[in-house]
Amino acid sequence: MITLEQFIADRQQEFEGATGAFSKILRDIGLGAKLVSFYLRRASLAGYLGELGLTNVQGESVQKLDDMANRLFINLLSQNPHVAAIATEEEEHFIQTPSQGGKYVVLLDPLDGSSNIDVGVPVGTIFSVYKRVTAIGTPAAEKDFLQGGRHQVAAGYVLYGTSTLLFYTTGQGVHGFTLEPAAGEFLLTYPLVQMPAKSSYYSFNDNQLHEWAPELQRYVADLHARNRASDKPQSLRYVGSLVADFHRNLLKGGLFMYPGTIKKPEGKLRLLYEGYPMAWLVEQAGGKATDGIQPILDVPAKKIHQRTPLFIGPTEEIDRITTFLRQDVPVETT
Repeated sequence: MITLEQFIADRQQEFEGATGAFSKILRDIGLGAKLVSFYLRRASLAGYLGELGLTNVQGESVQKLDDMANRLFINLLSQNPHVAAIATEEEEHFIQTPSQGGKYVVLLDPLDGSSNIDVGVPVGTIFSVYKRVTAIGTPAAEKDFLQGGRHQVAAGYVLYGTSTLLFYTTGQGVHGFTLEPAAGEFLLTYPLVQMPAKSSYYSFNDNQLHEWAPELQRYVADLHARNRASDKPQSLRYVGSLVADFHRNLLKGGLFMYPGTIKKPEGKLRLLYEGYPMAWLVEQAGGKATDGIQPILDVPAKKIHQRTPLFIGPTEEIDRITTFLRQDVPVETT
């Protein structure tokens, strides 16, 4: 079996400059994931569950484990001499590290789906890495984080469930690793993942269907009509944790969507922490991601906590959604 560190070392030539700096960042993220996995397994026994009594920059209640994961990743990456700055979903402003000589900046959703922790639902970590555009040796700036999704040099997620899984891409396909607890190592178990071309599942909360655009409501009606007419209808699977829903759909084939509403057209999910990394992963695995107008990776980044609608899944299904949302294009319905 190939460990994550071996795999990264063997593929070092993919990284610009091949200095080892970039590989060390990925190894630190892997170490952080191992530690978060350890704390999650002990959460109900060690009193880590519940709210901290604070509200984060997103207006959400901070869970104790949110805070733990956030501080853990910040502490680890702040000690990495190759990381100039860190931005997380939990912090209002990005964090300068002691190393102005670092070539990279890292963005993190430290614990996605944390509101479900108390009931044992799988949660995750999402990460994204950029090579900074400001001069080495100077403080990092916000523009280092706002380069746009096409400029990511690495992106991935960790799923904390029955197993702890780490999936990532550097633009050379998607590879997945499973944590072997006894050895404390991530082992390669999913080389070159490809999303199935056909959608077997759909994942969305239609509680606010009446608040969605009429064109999107038509798409949902079409989806249900196709299912009624099919020998192999798509099944509803919705966990409410982006990493868990995305992971299942990546391996089994499925659509995830979290659209905007009439009242909140910008949607809920964060472009930099969730949209960009998941979009790059799905494109590398043969799928697509859109905000309903353009590919997620082409949406300009204007602020680090920017929100976006998200439609992500197999190419055929995403193309169909896009056709429905484009009012100037006729749609053949079932």
